[in-house]
Amino acid sequence: MMQKILLHTCCGPCTIMPLKNLRARSLSVHGFFYNPNIQPYQEFQRRLDALQAFAQKEELQLIVRSDYELETFLRQIAFRESQRCVYCYSIRLEAAARLAKKSRFDAFSTTLLYSKRQKHDLIKAIALEASSRFGVPFHYEDFREDWKEGQEKAKELGIYRQQYCGCIYSEKERYCRA
Repeated sequence: MMQKILLHTCCGPCTIMPLKNLRARSLSVHGFFYNPNIQPYQEFQRRLDALQAFAQKEELQLIVRSDYELETFLRQIAFRESQRCVYCYSIRLEAAARLAKKSRFDAFSTTLLYSKRQKHDLIKAIALEASSRFGVPFHYEDFREDWKEGQEKAKELGIYRQQYCGCIYSEKERYCRA
């Protein structure tokens, strides 16, 4: 029987190569979009729309949590901005682990492991903690080796490619040169 894996997805471009790699291992992949960190709302919607279009093209079943918890996100990181990634990764990976357990997936993983710009070791540690806490295996794979190929494929497919991680602080770091 084919193993079912829940793949937390942050966006369309970051889903391309992890999906390809997991399917190459004969895993049945289901996507899970939950990203309350993405701001502003129009950016959140652009990323979701791009992912949904890609998922339809690739016949990827997608579970979407479209709740937009801006106030909760900001309250949790206010005055702790330097630690914002810990909270950001934790809420998303815990939600993925919880859903994977509840829906009887064999494991969960995340497209956050694809980006060269993410804190890979922190993501892995938080995911392993969520795995232990919720009793569902975490499928670890370093998807970064395929980063360039995935970016080229996203361009080729015309998928919306965001210019910053997601939160307003990462947007500031990307564009504010002060």
